[in-house]
Amino acid sequence: MEIGHRIRDLRKTQGLTQEELADRAELTKGFISQLERDMTSPSIATLEDILQCLGTSIGEFFRNEKETEQIVFTEEDYFVKEDQEYGNRIQWIIPNAQKNTMEPIHLHLEAKGSTYPDNPHEGEEFGYVLRGKIVIHLGKEMHSAKKGDSFYYTADRTHYISSEKGADVLWVTSPPSF
Repeated sequence: MEIGHRIRDLRKTQGLTQEELADRAELTKGFISQLERDMTSPSIATLEDILQCLGTSIGEFFRNEKETEQIVFTEEDYFVKEDQEYGNRIQWIIPNAQKNTMEPIHLHLEAKGSTYPDNPHEGEEFGYVLRGKIVIHLGKEMHSAKKGDSFYYTADRTHYISSEKGADVLWVTSPPSF
C-alpha cells in the first residue's frame, strides 16, 4: 500500500502545500516530501498527527483503502451443497457470510426432504417460505408454515426443517452457523 501517495492526495484535496502540512504536524517539509514519495514510513503516532491535520482518522484513512464492498450477488457467487441422503440442497447466497452478522441461505427440500438436525447453539434463526409447506422441528415441538409464511426462533433447542411435498425457504441465521 502506498501510504505516501494517499497522504499527498489528501493534502492536495485540503489545498495545503507540503510546508503547510509540515508546520501543522510539527514536522519538516523534507520528511513530508520523503513520506509522499514512499521513501520513509511514519510511526503510528506521526501518521495519526498527519491525518488529524488532514481532517481524517487512521480508521477512515485505511477504510478508504479497502476493496469495494460487493453489494449484489448472482448465482455465479453462490456456493451449493446437495445432500441426497436428506433430500436437500443448500445455496449460500452470500459468499463468505460466516464472517458477517447474518448468514442467509436458500434451502431447497425435495419431497420427504429435511435438513440435518442442528444442535442447540447461540443465536436466532429466521425464514420465509418461498414455495411449498414445511414443518419446523424445535425440540419436541412442531410448527407448520406454508408459502408466504415466515418463522423466527432462538436456536436453543435441537432444530431442523422437513417437507412432505417439497419446499423452498429463504433461511437466515445470526450469528452464522450453517
